[in-house]
Amino acid sequence: MTAALSEAEKAKEKGEIPVGAVIVKDGEIIAKAHNETETKNSPLAHAELMAIKEAMEALNAKYLSDCTLYVTLEPCPMCMGALLHARVGSIVFGAYDEKTGSAGSKADFSDFSFFRKPQILGGYMEEECAGLLTEFFRNLR
Repeated sequence: MTAALSEAEKAKEKGEIPVGAVIVKDGEIIAKAHNETETKNSPLAHAELMAIKEAMEALNAKYLSDCTLYVTLEPCPMCMGALLHARVGSIVFGAYDEKTGSAGSKADFSDFSFFRKPQILGGYMEEECAGLLTEFFRNLR
């Protein structure tokens, strides 16, 4: 999660919502990304989606079932759908997102019966992850 927080800091430096993600396989980071929706002028440039793409390219694989995603904020519906389709084995997130969180806060997309349910751990290093977001939005206002 420390590497995901470093990615979130990069997003913050660019004026992006500070969310960072890394994907790990066999104890090694194979992909890392941060939000770039403003920089790329695209609602698809969420950290999770960009990390999924990078991991699939690194592994030359369609699925990431032996991988773990670490992300600083609970995935939104779009990202959770992509994580399920990519068959990511485990998802570890930091801060809960009561507005759009789709790993249990607002909805639980992981519970769809047509997907294998990934292991999910929420609230990991929550204080650090939530603090970064709180500070960002406080300074924005």
